[in-house]
Amino acid sequence: MTNRRFGYAALLAALVPMASLMAGSAEAQSRRGRQAPQEQQQQIPPAEQEKSFPTGASWAASSLNGKPISDRRATFLIDANLRGTGFGGCNTFSATAYPLRQQGLAVGPIALTKRTCDKGLLDFERAYLTALRAARNWDIVDGKLVVKGAAGEVRFERGL
Repeated sequence: MTNRRFGYAALLAALVPMASLMAGSAEAQSRRGRQAPQEQQQQIPPAEQEKSFPTGASWAASSLNGKPISDRRATFLIDANLRGTGFGGCNTFSATAYPLRQQGLAVGPIALTKRTCDKGLLDFERAYLTALRAARNWDIVDGKLVVKGAAGEVRFERGL
């Protein structure tokens, strides 16, 4: 008889938490069905969905701080491993580069080769890499990549 009472007690103990879970689940479902209109309208419309950074695409700089770049060559690419690489006009570079939410961008310290070039080219490269390193936001405007930060703005056209 003792074993039978123990068996009923164990069965009852197992059923009570299950019943309370089921009641809580039903209550949660009924709450979901009667959400306030504001909560239902907070979904982002398709036209305003966040853009994805085009990783794996090569970009060629077309302007730096509003000035066209016609006599220099500078490139930028972020690969699938979030490694930013490119050419600054004289040296090649690499850095960790993270496209963030809300079109943010974080570029880590830049490692670059040590080629010697004329002063004008080195000055351009320094300004270009400083603008990339200080980048905080990006956007795609008319098919062009725009990278902005405290040190200026770089516009890129799709590279080959």
